[in-house]
Amino acid sequence: MPVLTAKDFKNDQEVRWCPGCGDHAVLAAIQRTMPKVSEALNYEKERYVVVSGIGCSSRLPYYMDTYGFHSIHGRATAISTGIKVANPRLTVWQACGDGDALAIGGNHFIHAIRRNIDINVILFNNQIYGLTKGQYSPTSKLGAITKTSPYGTIEQPFNPGSLVLGSKGTFFARSLDVDLALNEEIMTAAALHDGTSVVEMLTNCVIFNDGAHKNLSDPAVRADRTIVLRHGQKMLFGKEKNKGLVLFNMGLKAVTIGEDGFTIDDILTHDAHTDNMGIHMMLAEMKGPGLPVALGVIRDVKDRTYDQRMTEQVNEVSEKSKIHTVYDLLHSGSTWEVK
Repeated sequence: MPVLTAKDFKNDQEVRWCPGCGDHAVLAAIQRTMPKVSEALNYEKERYVVVSGIGCSSRLPYYMDTYGFHSIHGRATAISTGIKVANPRLTVWQACGDGDALAIGGNHFIHAIRRNIDINVILFNNQIYGLTKGQYSPTSKLGAITKTSPYGTIEQPFNPGSLVLGSKGTFFARSLDVDLALNEEIMTAAALHDGTSVVEMLTNCVIFNDGAHKNLSDPAVRADRTIVLRHGQKMLFGKEKNKGLVLFNMGLKAVTIGEDGFTIDDILTHDAHTDNMGIHMMLAEMKGPGLPVALGVIRDVKDRTYDQRMTEQVNEVSEKSKIHTVYDLLHSGSTWEVK
């Protein structure tokens, strides 16, 4: 197997996203991740397929030197499902936006997760429709002023993490577009996961929703307003790593070590592999000002995949069936001769 590098996954196409768009950083992370996946799983380059729907993020297949499929609005997950089921040997990556995946494509999205199809979904969440010029999306904040909500939205937004876990998802992670190292880390974990992996990338749209995640991405406040979760490590955050999460009154609470009697032993240790959906749901739903927003791999549990079950069922039925050709099928059961 040849040793692959990030350059092997870049092509000669001009990247046409706006200067400063968060999608640039996500693209770079994907291109740096794929060689790591190839090395870990002994995958040749020809096994990669990148699928997208419609939206700014859905231009991503044009910038990858892999097989690609630019599908239609909201249907990227359906296309990804078909590709993986038709050829389970392929490793399928899907780029989709918060509007593309969670609005018109919402049903495809939740059912792929429910079925646990072995695809890697990168969900670009800029809380706006960018390509169609600034309408509010399913993740736009309540009260957001946009082209289609000039007086502020009156809809409660989706939390993609809650949606994934509510669909019995086996893998969910979240990150900021500006954190390239963390993005590579969680994308690699997503690729190594058997089943549907969903990585929510909090991206910035500099034209229609600039600063949507600035309260988290600003270096001056990021350490205190976000927490990076890693399996087996204490849930610590803050510039001095002196804050942490504890269970309190059936929920999570942020505390400072050394205050109110709390010690390092009281701080929770992250278990991404536990079947306990409750703790993962609480982590996915955390938000300020009282709690930090969770980044990193929140959930990563093992379960059978749809493509595994389908292949086993087809083989089992084939072994027992007396029908092995189209001729056998046409002449099975009752037949009539028309004269």
